[in-house]
Amino acid sequence: MNPDEKEDCECAAPQAQTSPDSGADREHEEPDVENPEASRMKRAAAKHLIERYYHQLTEGCGNECCSNSWCASSAGFTRMDNNAAAVKALELYKVNSKLCDPHPSKKGTASTYLESSTHSNSASSEQQANHKEAHALRENFKDVTHLTEEKVYEILDMCGEKEDYSPLIRVIGRVFSSAEGLVQSFRRSKPHTKEELKSLQGKDEDKDEDEKEAAACSATAMEEDSPTSSSSTRPGEGSSGDNDVQKLAPDEVSVDIEAVRRVYERLLSNEKIEAAFLNALVYLSPNVECDLTYHNVYSRDPNYLNLFVIVMENSNLHSPEYLEIALPQFCKAMSKLPLAAQAKLARLWSHYSAEQIRRMMETFQQLITYKVISNEFNSRNLVNDDDAVVAATKCLKIVYYANVLGGDLDVENNEEEDEEPIPESSELTLQELLGEERRNKKGPRVDPLETELGVRTNDCRRPLIPFEEFVNEPLNEVLEMDKDYTFFKVETENKFSFMTCPFVLNAVTKNLGLYYDNRIRMYSERRITVLYSLVQGQQLNPYLRLKVRRDHIIDDALVRLEMIAMENPADLKKQLYVEFEGEQGVDEGGVSKEFFQLVVEEIFNPDIGMFTYDEYTKLFWFNPSSFENEGQYTLIGIVLGLAIYNNCILDVHFPMVVYRKLMGKKGTFRDLADANPVLNQSLKELLEYEGSVEDDMMITFQISHTDLFGNPLMYDLRENGDKIPVTNDNRKEFVAQYSDYILNKSVEKQFKAFRRGFHMVTNESPLKYLFRPEEIELLICGSRQNLDFQALEETTEYDGGYNRDSRIIKEFWETLHSFGEEQKRLFLQFTTGTDRAPVGGLGKLKMIIAKNGPDTDRLPTSHTCFNVLLLPEYSSKDKLRERLLKAITYAKGFGML
Repeated sequence: MNPDEKEDCECAAPQAQTSPDSGADREHEEPDVENPEASRMKRAAAKHLIERYYHQLTEGCGNECCSNSWCASSAGFTRMDNNAAAVKALELYKVNSKLCDPHPSKKGTASTYLESSTHSNSASSEQQANHKEAHALRENFKDVTHLTEEKVYEILDMCGEKEDYSPLIRVIGRVFSSAEGLVQSFRRSKPHTKEELKSLQGKDEDKDEDEKEAAACSATAMEEDSPTSSSSTRPGEGSSGDNDVQKLAPDEVSVDIEAVRRVYERLLSNEKIEAAFLNALVYLSPNVECDLTYHNVYSRDPNYLNLFVIVMENSNLHSPEYLEIALPQFCKAMSKLPLAAQAKLARLWSHYSAEQIRRMMETFQQLITYKVISNEFNSRNLVNDDDAVVAATKCLKIVYYANVLGGDLDVENNEEEDEEPIPESSELTLQELLGEERRNKKGPRVDPLETELGVRTNDCRRPLIPFEEFVNEPLNEVLEMDKDYTFFKVETENKFSFMTCPFVLNAVTKNLGLYYDNRIRMYSERRITVLYSLVQGQQLNPYLRLKVRRDHIIDDALVRLEMIAMENPADLKKQLYVEFEGEQGVDEGGVSKEFFQLVVEEIFNPDIGMFTYDEYTKLFWFNPSSFENEGQYTLIGIVLGLAIYNNCILDVHFPMVVYRKLMGKKGTFRDLADANPVLNQSLKELLEYEGSVEDDMMITFQISHTDLFGNPLMYDLRENGDKIPVTNDNRKEFVAQYSDYILNKSVEKQFKAFRRGFHMVTNESPLKYLFRPEEIELLICGSRQNLDFQALEETTEYDGGYNRDSRIIKEFWETLHSFGEEQKRLFLQFTTGTDRAPVGGLGKLKMIIAKNGPDTDRLPTSHTCFNVLLLPEYSSKDKLRERLLKAITYAKGFGML
């Protein structure tokens, strides 16, 4: 026996002295009068056996498959009250009935009976006296079927006086291992008030102790007055608590959470008592899982949710002793909660403080990490098949949405849907050709819990804790994304896909999932084209072919893509194949990348006037007075979509509000800080001005801005706005309407065309489902943060006679590492066409350094479409540095030597 088990047995030893029927002792006393020692031992043995029968009848052996008809764990057993069980235990003892061996899940409870008899036989007379006192003490609590805060403190105080905590351990074991007992415990006398909800967030620490005691007393009175259902009633079948449910708000439960926290705080400091919570949870969880899976218990009694609320308040759930058995079993039970129950938990937890949300998040994250690092997952042993990891991830989703709901939400400012739906393909799909219904015809999926809660991740401006903390890196490392994507598309109940919980995945893993989706869609369109050509005899065209002239690239691309968008938008989902007229380059990815770079460079040219450029922020914005038609904005939207679809990074510089708008959210005043910081600062000063706005500033609801040629244009934010002064009372409205005009109304026509083009390519993609706006920017433009040139050096390849050990190569990397941040960005721009790193960092960039002749005065050159740097073998390190700096500083355009 390990020390912990021995300690449990010793503290529970006095339990063995509790006899369900004291008459049994007297029956065995008289025959052994002549030998007091033998008589005492026989009585102790009799007590021990009767208590085991009693325990078997009331709590069972813990084996769900038990076949003993007189065991509470057997399927057909009819539960009985304590008195009936005591009588029956005596009868079973007399006839020497079958006695079950304690199941491993009953460690610390049933198993202590065997150990305690030996311990009691060796006890001294002083211990026997203590046992008699403890026996009387336990008799007072043997009928406790549920707990209140006062009852716990009462038992704790009495145990403290006797220095014997076994009665409390037994009560905790009995109540916390019983779903019915736990559901009835720590009930509130009335629903939460606003003040009490604040206390859940840790904001009411100064609340008067008298108020707490009064609330606790009223809760106790309610518990004592309310009748409890019999032990034979399955949790949820009784009527108790039904009236409470009617009075509760969607984000409230009938349990007194503050009382539960206070109880845990006092009890968890005692190691022996803590073990009782652990053992009880092991016994409780399988029964709860069964109730939720087969008995639909939550629909009959929503108070069943109290059980999960109480258990999750245990701050020790993430400790090592819970990770092996107790917490995985509890997560499996919790993952069986119906959607409505999950939503209610998320709403309740959304009122918790950031620290409490983080504690629950870390509990599930720790279990996931523990299971991942303690197993060897691979393509044959998938992490998707690990029940504990899957269950913990499902539970983590509830905490994630609680984090979203509890954050800074903006659910109102949503972009309007396009009036004209994106045209469907005129061709039949492969599924339709085969007589099958097309999947995902209505677009990408939406998380059911998201729908139930009526909130999206994109509605949350700032969560309680950062989204990044929900990412589990060890899980990402062992996840077989090709298999996971298959499970994601098939949507079977037997296989779980972590893509249904994208918050736990990092951007690299999600990008890989998107890559598989894009490639499979490309191959699918290619097969459809082949099959269609066989059926109808049309010309085979398996690729999205674009033939353009370099000097007319915008016109040629615009005409071709417009024709495709009108005739058959499905062709946009084919693999892109670009051909420059008069050139013989074969597009293996490099020509497409060059095409994207040229189109972006042309469209964002300020001389064209489609976008305005802010010198301060270095960002582009839609020109509200542009003379260009909507088709050109549609083109740039298609180009952005194609870049994601074909895994290319673009040198595009938009403020974040553009990506929020692409994901369906309108721009608001808060977005001005990024898009137009000067105007944002002015409006912020207006809001904070302490004097009279009307008298001192003399502003009206009419604003002015300049057109493409610098002419002033007037716009009324409200009807007759020039006659409505801005005052201290209406300045918030003025700021909101001003921001709405700048970010939404003034560019509505241009942005709708842009968004329409983007959605032509991505409308059936899981893009919206997987990524947040900041991650969409990362996909399109790459990252400006993760510039690890050491990783770039490790992955760079060499050609033309160079290798890693060449003198010039060593000098090159020494020179590059000595550059400042801005010079390193210029080098990236020169070599790859963008100053940003791809998703996953520079280590994912496949750069090639090739020899470009012997020592010379020529500058280094590059092929940005292939990330190739052509480097002459300069004679010295100083010359290398001087030539390289000049090349990256003054190079502009293609073909410079």
